[in-house]
Amino acid sequence: MASFDTIVIGLGGMGSAAAYRIAARGQRVLGIEQFTPVHTLGSSHGGSRITRQAYFEDPAYVPLLLRAHELWPELEADSGLSIFTKTGGVMVGPPESRTFSGSHASAEKWGLAHEILDAEDLRRRFPSMAPSEEDVALYEAEAGFVVPEASVSAHLRLAERAGAELRFEEKVLGWTADGSGVRVRTSLGEYTAGRLVVCPGAWAPATLADLGIPFTIERQVQYWFAPRGDVGNFAAERHPVYIWENARGRQFYGFPATEGEVKVAFFRGGKPCTADTIDRTVAEHEIADITAFVGARMPAVPGTYLRSATCMYTNTPDEHFVIAPHPEHSNVVIAAGFSGHGFKFVPVVGEILADLTVDGHTAHPISLFDPARFGACQGVA
Repeated sequence: MASFDTIVIGLGGMGSAAAYRIAARGQRVLGIEQFTPVHTLGSSHGGSRITRQAYFEDPAYVPLLLRAHELWPELEADSGLSIFTKTGGVMVGPPESRTFSGSHASAEKWGLAHEILDAEDLRRRFPSMAPSEEDVALYEAEAGFVVPEASVSAHLRLAERAGAELRFEEKVLGWTADGSGVRVRTSLGEYTAGRLVVCPGAWAPATLADLGIPFTIERQVQYWFAPRGDVGNFAAERHPVYIWENARGRQFYGFPATEGEVKVAFFRGGKPCTADTIDRTVAEHEIADITAFVGARMPAVPGTYLRSATCMYTNTPDEHFVIAPHPEHSNVVIAAGFSGHGFKFVPVVGEILADLTVDGHTAHPISLFDPARFGACQGVA
């Protein structure tokens, strides 16, 4: 039976980063993934994910975002892959909206460079946008997007370069842990190690059922359109990433054009599902809904519908992450529940998981992510 220093379960965004960072510290790492490398069946695909620092979810995330912003260029340099594009970003909505007011609060608290734009400013700066007179926006020059597939590819490449053994199309059937180590049982065999890192993505409800955390899985749809008019108006050097909230709290987000296509999606509000039963067929009424919603605010975007793809959010009740040692097994580290806003943190989460696994602690601020806040398990040291 093969034995390792650390086994990593799940090699999507977070797991691939963990495998690399832990192997880079001289550990014998085994990474196990149930699908092929860089697959499209979880939450790490779709060509783009927004990165931003003026964070409306909670100002406590900002130090981690600043560190991630340092690590993306390093990852590109070390892997030779293009991952991050800086475009600037706008957070749009009524003054009292969470998207605007929360972003503004984070920017003010951490001294982040930003501008406040009224509706006229927004139309002048970005003519594709048609805000109402009540809308305001926070503009952040450091925002942009990353390519999730390139991120996963880069981390897998670097993990193998650092000596990690990576196994694909091998499903984990269960794991146990005690004071002497961990044992992982898969569809192809069993493995032992001193430590275990669990990055289950949308399979968290089953894989981490012992925690008692009420994870929920939410089906999300990403849409691509060919915009009307000159697609050059949506080029990355001319157009920002954006999140836009209406007066009733509904949000959508989008990106500059890539190869003539503009991607948009609703932020939350998807149907409950499970990772194994998600409906991957996108209905006509869903296409009509996003077309009407986006078209009222960015008229040129939904010119011609091209395609769509489904992915999943793994939500916690408070929409904050779970990153911590397992409350009952100090040699098991968990990273789950990224609630639809986690990918921008991938490189720093990898660093945190390496800290917790190799050193037993991290200097990064992660108290917000303690599973003890749900009252379903004991506190984590």
